[in-house]
Amino acid sequence: MAITLKETNEGRQLEIEVSGKLEHADYEKFVPEAERLIKKHGKVSALFTMRDFHGWSLRALWDELEFDLKHFRDLDRIAIVGTKKWQEWMAGFCKPFTTGTVRYFPEEQLANARAWVGGERAGR
Repeated sequence: MAITLKETNEGRQLEIEVSGKLEHADYEKFVPEAERLIKKHGKVSALFTMRDFHGWSLRALWDELEFDLKHFRDLDRIAIVGTKKWQEWMAGFCKPFTTGTVRYFPEEQLANARAWVGGERAGR
């Protein structure tokens, strides 16, 4: 598994790129970084890009649910970028776990996803 984190928009946005299968160790890297930005800015936006992504281990899925419940109100916009129909479906599945706006973009629209996430803050 490879997870890459990149802070953009003066820390108000976190770009997460994943490939392979997410494991608990990936959340040990992601969670502290996301929580640091949330503590600093209150709300942040996320660009989640999946390349050759195969889902979560059972422990990583639990980590994801814990993060989602703890930070239910802390994410403003979430762009999910992928290549598969199930990844598009996943964007809809995520909506009840956040008060933020979730939107799916096909991989060829990565630039549009990045612009949408970095655009005017949702709710303003």
